[in-house]
Amino acid sequence: MVTVPQPVPVPYRPASTLPADVTGPGAAFHRLLFARQRRGWWTPLATGAIGVVLYLIVSTVIGLVFALGVLAWDPSADIFTLTDRLLTIDVTDPVGLAVILLSLAVMWPIYLLSSFLVNGRRVGHISSVAGRLRWKWLLLCAGAAVVVYVVISALSFLLPADEGSEGNLVSPAENPAFVASLLVVLLLVPFQAAAEEFVFRGYLMQTVGRWLKHPAWAILLPVPLFVLGHMYDWVGQASVGVFAIAAGWLTWRTGGLEAAIALHIVNNLAAFGFSVFGLSDAAATDTSIVSLVSSVVMIGAFVGVVEWLWRRGDGRRTLRLTPPPEPVYAPPVYGQPPVYGQPPVYGQPPVYGQPPVYGQPPVYGQAPMYGQPPVYGQPPAVDPTPAPAPAPYDGPPLEPHQAPRWGEYAPTPDSTPSPDPTAPFESGSGWSGSDAGGSDGSSGSSSSD
Repeated sequence: MVTVPQPVPVPYRPASTLPADVTGPGAAFHRLLFARQRRGWWTPLATGAIGVVLYLIVSTVIGLVFALGVLAWDPSADIFTLTDRLLTIDVTDPVGLAVILLSLAVMWPIYLLSSFLVNGRRVGHISSVAGRLRWKWLLLCAGAAVVVYVVISALSFLLPADEGSEGNLVSPAENPAFVASLLVVLLLVPFQAAAEEFVFRGYLMQTVGRWLKHPAWAILLPVPLFVLGHMYDWVGQASVGVFAIAAGWLTWRTGGLEAAIALHIVNNLAAFGFSVFGLSDAAATDTSIVSLVSSVVMIGAFVGVVEWLWRRGDGRRTLRLTPPPEPVYAPPVYGQPPVYGQPPVYGQPPVYGQPPVYGQPPVYGQAPMYGQPPVYGQPPAVDPTPAPAPAPYDGPPLEPHQAPRWGEYAPTPDSTPSPDPTAPFESGSGWSGSDAGGSDGSSGSSSSD
C-alpha cells in the first residue's frame, strides 16, 4: 500500500512595513538603518554587542604585542611603565603614541564588520545616503575646515592671553623622536578621527534613529557619551559638547559623515601637530576660556561654510525607500496542474498529457510521457497499430466439417466421391462402391466374382 503524504500548508507571512517618513519624504541619515537588509529593532543592540566583544579582543591583542615588544627591547620594564605608556599621550614616545591611536582607529573596521554580520549588505549606508563615502564632498569639507581653522587661529592671537597651565611642552629640538612622532600623527590621526565619527555619529545616531523618528534625539543623545570619552575640565567638556552637537547636526543636515569627519580630522591634526611642535600639550586636561571661545567660533564658522557649500551643491540629504510588495498567496485550484513551490491538492489527478505529480494518482489510460518511466499503478499504453489479419486459406478444397489448423494445410480428402443426398433412388441398382449391411450383421457386395 502506497502512503500518500499530506501537503503542508505554506504559512502566510506579511511583509514588514516601512515607516511613512522613509517612503514619503525619504530617510534622513539617522533613519538609514531601514535601508539595510535586516532592520529589526534588535539589530542595533546586536551590532553593539558584537562590536564591543571584537574591540576587546583586538585591543587586548594590540596591548599584548606592544608589551611583548617592550619587554624584548627592555627586560627591566615593569607593568606600571607599560600601563603609563598605553594611557598617556607622549609625543616623545612614537611607539606608545601609535598604539594609542591605533587602538582607537580599529573601531572603524570593527564597526563595519559588526554591522555587516547583523544588518547584512548595504554597509555603505552607515556612511551616507549615497550608500558610500562621498570622497569629493569629504575633501571639499576638509579644505573648508583648514581655511576656517587657519583664519580663526590667526585671529585668536589678537586676543589677550589667558593665564593657565599649558602642560608639558616639548620643543622639536628636545624631542629625539620628532620625525617619527610627526609621521605617526600624520598617518594615524585621520583614521582615529574617522573611527570616532563612525561610532559616535554613525552607529549611535542610527541606533537612536531606529527607535525615535525626530532628528533631535539622534543628535543630542550621543553627546554625553562623546563628552565622557574626553578627560577634560568643565571648559574642555563644554568645548567637546559643542563639537559633538555641531558634528551631529552636520551629519543629519548633509546626509553623511563627511563634514563631521573633515572637522574632526583637522581639529585633531592641529591638536597633535601643535603638541609635536611644542606649541601645546595634547595630554593636558585643563582648557582656557580663550581656547573655548576660539573653538566655538571656529566650529560655528565651519558650520556656516558647509551650509553655504551644501546649498550650492545638489542638496541630497535623504534616501527615499520603496516598500516591498505584499506577497500574494495563491492556493492550488482543483483541476489545474500544481504550481512549483506550492503543495499539490490531495486527490487531484494530473492533467492528461503531463507527467504525474508525486502524491497524486495517475490518470487511467494515460500513456507515460516520452523519456519518463511509467508510473506505478498505471497500465501500459495500448499499441495503437492493429495486429495484421491472417492470410486467407489457399489450399485444396475443404469439406464443411474440415478446417485447417493455424499454420498447416487440411488433410488430403477421400478420392471416392460422396453420393449426392439429393439424387432419386433407383431399384435394382445399388450404390456403387458402397456396402449394405444385412439384418444378421453380415456384409455383402452388390457384385460377385
